[in-house]
Amino acid sequence: MVTQRTSGAGHLGMFLLASLLSGCGMIPWLGGEKDPNPPTKLGDIVETVGLTTLWSVRATRGTMGRRLYLVPALAGERIYLADSRGRLAAVATDSGRVLWERDTGLHFSGGPDVRGDRLVIGTSRGEVLAFSSADGAEQWRTQLGSEVLSVPRLTDNARVVVHTLDDSIYGIDANTGAEQWRINYPAPVLTLRGSSSPVVTPGGVIVGLSGGKLVKLDPSDGSPLWEVTITRPSGRSELARIADIDADPLVIGTIAFVGSYNGDLAAVDITTGTVLWRRELSAHAGLAADQSDLFITDSSDQVWGAAPSDGAGRWRQEALRYRQLTAPALLPNLVAVGDLDGYVHLLARSDGRLVGRTRITGKGAITARPLVAGGRLYVYADDGTLAALSLGSASPTRSGLRGAPPAGAGAAARDVDTGTAQPTDVPPMDTTP
Repeated sequence: MVTQRTSGAGHLGMFLLASLLSGCGMIPWLGGEKDPNPPTKLGDIVETVGLTTLWSVRATRGTMGRRLYLVPALAGERIYLADSRGRLAAVATDSGRVLWERDTGLHFSGGPDVRGDRLVIGTSRGEVLAFSSADGAEQWRTQLGSEVLSVPRLTDNARVVVHTLDDSIYGIDANTGAEQWRINYPAPVLTLRGSSSPVVTPGGVIVGLSGGKLVKLDPSDGSPLWEVTITRPSGRSELARIADIDADPLVIGTIAFVGSYNGDLAAVDITTGTVLWRRELSAHAGLAADQSDLFITDSSDQVWGAAPSDGAGRWRQEALRYRQLTAPALLPNLVAVGDLDGYVHLLARSDGRLVGRTRITGKGAITARPLVAGGRLYVYADDGTLAALSLGSASPTRSGLRGAPPAGAGAAARDVDTGTAQPTDVPPMDTTP
């Protein structure tokens, strides 16, 4: 039986174009107008961390320049990939060997997620499908009402929770593909093109919405457990009122960290929905955190280090502004981000200094957050290149753009930007729920 709930007055159908807000803090300018916020050019730094490319493979054709949410999924000793033309592939983490690939002819746009023998993924035509993670055989497919631009999530109770572009959330039987429930939230007049992915917790599923709300649902029937506003839309124009939560919420222990565009960074108690603290900071690329540190890529592509206890800023790295950075990935003593030119940048966790960089491809941006596993960094670029990188010490010598070895040459490309992170002047903490 399908249970459908509607929250609010219904859907408004106006969304920003696919090219809008591709990871940087500005809207791309059309009609030949000069970009008022061009990407910061890379200069020199003293490189103290070396990166070595262990292997590199182009297993898919990537996003073909489209703004999608196709990200690598790590399960066991395999990385699963998808591209916009319908190819699925499984790659061995130790060698980069393609274990299987399948061309489906579908228009993949969000995912995949993998659990056990099941891989789930969404399409730009509003479908969600399940495949065998062992060999890529299709198991089922279900038609939804809108495009999927987030990762469908498999839960412990045999559900697939999907957040679609029109702010509907679906619960689907993971074994059969049958729709079990649906809840519809009203979309604002103008939104970013994208959706945050559901986050599965032991007590429910947390989803960020357009318009700045965070909700927690019971995955068994979709009933709301709590709902809280992170950022209230404000401003005279519809553009100024965009307050979407596009970045995936991040759960550490009993706290969800969440950022909104044109709005706030906040910490929320996942049991009660209480806002523990809130700070003014626009972010939609994503967050990373552990018990001691919180890192944010903001909407101007500055990387911030902050305290997870209250959001107080510790440092801000400005040398990569407008380079369309990914969400941060955490390594021991380091933070990694990718950028629009296929570079991976390393920052010191302690003070935000840029300490290393390599380029994995010259033909595509990196928009998916790098993965960290087994002491390696796995990076998936928009041209379909997947690379495994290892870290090591490097002689503390100044490195620059000239003479950089090509991507995949093994040694790190020594072409790193200047950049000592700046101490931060952060807005006062707001604890208003």
